[in-house]
Amino acid sequence: MTTPPPSDRARLRRAAHKAAYDRATIDAILDAQPLALVAAVLDGAPVVIPTLQWRHGDHVYFHGSSASRTLRAAAGNPVCLTVSILEGWKLARSAFHHSLNFRSVMVHGRAERVPAEEKAAALEDMIESLFPGRWQTLRPMNEKELKATAVLRLPLSEASAKVATGPVQDEEEDYDLPIWAGVVPVREVAGEVEADVRNLPDVAMPDHVIPKYLRRR
Repeated sequence: MTTPPPSDRARLRRAAHKAAYDRATIDAILDAQPLALVAAVLDGAPVVIPTLQWRHGDHVYFHGSSASRTLRAAAGNPVCLTVSILEGWKLARSAFHHSLNFRSVMVHGRAERVPAEEKAAALEDMIESLFPGRWQTLRPMNEKELKATAVLRLPLSEASAKVATGPVQDEEEDYDLPIWAGVVPVREVAGEVEADVRNLPDVAMPDHVIPKYLRRR
């Protein structure tokens, strides 16, 4: 049975056949790309900021400086968080039908500020979602650092995914044209690790340095 949209606001209207509303699809996309864009209203105008997101249970979290005007404006107010993963360029026989293969998620909701007593645990989730096992190796965060960091969360109760896959789709008469068409796959990979020049000489590189989401690709 197809999962229905959670709300009219979350319903995809354009290219509705690419929509997915099930949590398995939504969670997989959020877990596969930590970079998100968060849109909020600041001084009566829309503002979109890039930020790191991570999922824990039925919420998606994001963080930034406690001094951020945008995060202060977002707290307690409606926001929209989006995550997109480019997976292929589709080169067609006409400019009109050039397109992308991608996966994306859009989350609507009212951003909630994570209470001070829960911030450290939320930030531990962030580190562990990327580099499992690293948090316990780090110097503990101090009160000044925790105070300087704002953590917000959104419920995943009003989220939708959009997934585009497959080959080029051209007009039927264009398939007879002598023009190359096809799909160029795209994937994000980790490059060669660059150790900090001030590492102590007897400190070995741990196994967890490659982010978890890149290890699955």
